[in-house]
Amino acid sequence: TAAAAAAALVGLVSTAGLVSSAHALDGVSFEVGEGEEDTDLWRLGLQWKWQKRWFAERAWTLGAYWDLQAGRWSGPLKPGEPHQEIWDLGITPVFRLERAARTALVPYFEAAIGFHLLSDLHISADRNFSTHFQYGDHLGAGVLLGPQQRYDVSIRAQHVSNGGIAHPNPGINFIELRAAYRF
Repeated sequence: TAAAAAAALVGLVSTAGLVSSAHALDGVSFEVGEGEEDTDLWRLGLQWKWQKRWFAERAWTLGAYWDLQAGRWSGPLKPGEPHQEIWDLGITPVFRLERAARTALVPYFEAAIGFHLLSDLHISADRNFSTHFQYGDHLGAGVLLGPQQRYDVSIRAQHVSNGGIAHPNPGINFIELRAAYRF
């Protein structure tokens, strides 16, 4: 079942050392989005920063974090009928290029590709996924603001598909607004 697969994914991530008690939780997030065929989504996320930073001596630095998310998609299975729901569990390494100077607004750009597990294969009458396992990639831009840049607001363009490992592979695109709080 999807619940068992989700539990296995979380267990695998934990035992692989990707999310460990040695690295405290660094942030929480909430995002909403709109996808093709009137598909809406919301997600809650937990983030863990990587200790490594690249280009630390430059005007823009590159860092990364793990983003563990759980959320729901809702779309019209057929016009005039109640919406279909899909639950989504994902783990994604996100790479972020951000301005090194700490000013009132710190702009950044990010890119990522990760793994998603879907609870169902059908989000609409015309969009049927062939696998519960999907890849999710996104490009985003945002700003850090507030005291110690603890607030994070961004916009993302995300594509989710199985990457051609099975057919059909319709994929789906979302535009998402994200708000996060960093500890």
